[in-house]
Amino acid sequence: MEIRTSNKTLTLDYPQIMGILNTTPDSFSDGGQFTSPEKALAHAEAMIEAGATIIDVGGESTRPGAAEVSLGEELQRVIPVVRSIRQKYPEVWISVDTSKSEVMQQAIDAGADLINDIRSLQEPGALDVVAKADIPVCLMHMQGQPGTMQCHPEYRDVLQEVYVFLHDRIAECEKAGIRRENIILDPGFGFGKSLEHNYRLLANLKTFHQFGLPLLIGVSRKTMLHKFLDKQPVDCVVASVVCAAVAAMQGAQIFRVHDVEETVEAMKIIHMIQANQ
Repeated sequence: MEIRTSNKTLTLDYPQIMGILNTTPDSFSDGGQFTSPEKALAHAEAMIEAGATIIDVGGESTRPGAAEVSLGEELQRVIPVVRSIRQKYPEVWISVDTSKSEVMQQAIDAGADLINDIRSLQEPGALDVVAKADIPVCLMHMQGQPGTMQCHPEYRDVLQEVYVFLHDRIAECEKAGIRRENIILDPGFGFGKSLEHNYRLLANLKTFHQFGLPLLIGVSRKTMLHKFLDKQPVDCVVASVVCAAVAAMQGAQIFRVHDVEETVEAMKIIHMIQANQ
């Protein structure tokens, strides 16, 4: 299994690490640390050197309770960073974490290889932008919106409902002209899910392999870890790596993380175990 653009290929036979680069002042774990293009590029460099093959640039916090950011502000935060990473690291995959079609288009024009959308291309114009660009996209499940999504999320069956949502979004993407081989799936840990919902998803990732598409997992430093363990997000490195390892043992291929070096080491061990089964 692999993902491709017109000029690069990323094989998913080996776990791939997506380093998180938040250019926001209010993200839940690292808000305010990388708000200048210089600091953002330096952090991208550090993650690439540690083994990240994808850098995920985000200009709008989607933590629970987060406020929306204007189009102009998001563009100002994201596009210069995408350009600077692209110029220095032509071989590295750049993902842009956005739901706005104009941010998607300008990011693609600046050199982005992948769109990572928590709203699964449901905002106006998003489907068309990705279809015309013919690049990979990650579709994520979210119940509600970031501002209110953690206010008593409820499901009859979280596995079934997330599955149905992703099934329907895949169909809409294909209908819009997005090739199936360009689609990546994310069950959306922490996005409108209780503690129990999150761990049920993590324990049953095989459910989503039925689509035959790459699976992206993002649990790094999230509420399901730091509130459960009664720690600060930054103190959940071990817990984050453990969850990534659990997901890798169930066949997930892409891991969106803050702690790149530690996760890379875990994936080397997981790969060795799987190669000797």
